Amino acid sequence: MSDRDYREQEDIFSKVVRAGRRTYFFDVRSTKADDYYLTITESKKFTNDDGSFHFKKHKIYLYKEDFAEFEATLSEMTQFIIKEKGGEVISDRHQSNYDPAAHAAKETPLTTSTEDGGVDGKYTDVSFDDI
Repeated sequence: MSDRDYREQEDIFSKVVRAGRRTYFFDVRSTKADDYYLTITESKKFTNDDGSFHFKKHKIYLYKEDFAEFEATLSEMTQFIIKEKGGEVISDRHQSNYDPAAHAAKETPLTTSTEDGGVDGKYTDVSFDDI
């Protein structure tokens, strides 16, 4: 493998967002023409009956010519959801130890880490200018 082939596969800049059983990887990579593009990978952990686990991954490739429309649409969609349904994560209600009062007091942004290394699952503002 030549140095150029290796460089094409290497990440230029990466960030990780941990969200419970899901982890999101944001990776800037280089094209053959030496331009940059973004990959967003969702990795979700599944536990088998025997206690072992595996991951399912889904990947999106996002190129610069699509950034503005993608960012605008993502922002519009997330704002719509928060406006219509608020910041509460409905699936939390289905946990056996759900406490509505404690949950209401816990309205914090997605970037707050939890003890298990995850995040509280609220909402984060993504700016593609940071990439």
